[in-house]
Amino acid sequence: MSKLLHISASPRGPRSESLAIATTFLDTVRDTDPGLAIEEYDLWDGTLPAFGPDAAAAKMAVFAGEEPQGAAARAWTAAIETFRRFDAADRYLFSVPMWNAGIPYILKQFIDVVSQPGMVFGFDPATGYTGLLRGKRAAVIYTSAVYGPGRGPGFGSDFQAPYLEDWLRWAGVDDIHTVHFRPNLATADADEGRRLAHSRARDLAKTFATAGPKILHATRPA
Repeated sequence: MSKLLHISASPRGPRSESLAIATTFLDTVRDTDPGLAIEEYDLWDGTLPAFGPDAAAAKMAVFAGEEPQGAAARAWTAAIETFRRFDAADRYLFSVPMWNAGIPYILKQFIDVVSQPGMVFGFDPATGYTGLLRGKRAAVIYTSAVYGPGRGPGFGSDFQAPYLEDWLRWAGVDDIHTVHFRPNLATADADEGRRLAHSRARDLAKTFATAGPKILHATRPA
């Protein structure tokens, strides 16, 4: 059965523009495909494990063909559990506010936790990386309050969308669709841009719900 996982990177709750647009998207998906399973993953809910010294040691052990031990093994188990939750879906919705020209650190933490050998990627010394998240699709909602296309360098740069979409493609997800809401809140009325972003989210959700991919499962950790 198909499943959509909404990964929310905003801590602002009802005041979040990205979450508001995500709600419009998900409400439309529910209307379009009532049978689709939808899971919400708030990255700020305290369940996302850290990726520190023990997890890094486990990753290097796995790269070397060894079995993590002790604290490293426990950290590796937590990473596997987070990955399984992610991999259980065949469709993803990311709601991503811009923080300091990039993505919120909690989303980077999620990426670091799940991006493991044999899970998100394979590696060959001769050919390099291979993404293992085959047959999946993603929708991404990007918001920013100052940066926007066509504005001068004093309004910032975009390392948000290029970073996340490069990671998705590296992981094997190349069916990516986006919604952008980038008003200059310091000088402009955001209402029209907000209306257009919600309209785009509705339109995207209708096709996103009804045209899912065939899931191709790669080898996963036991």
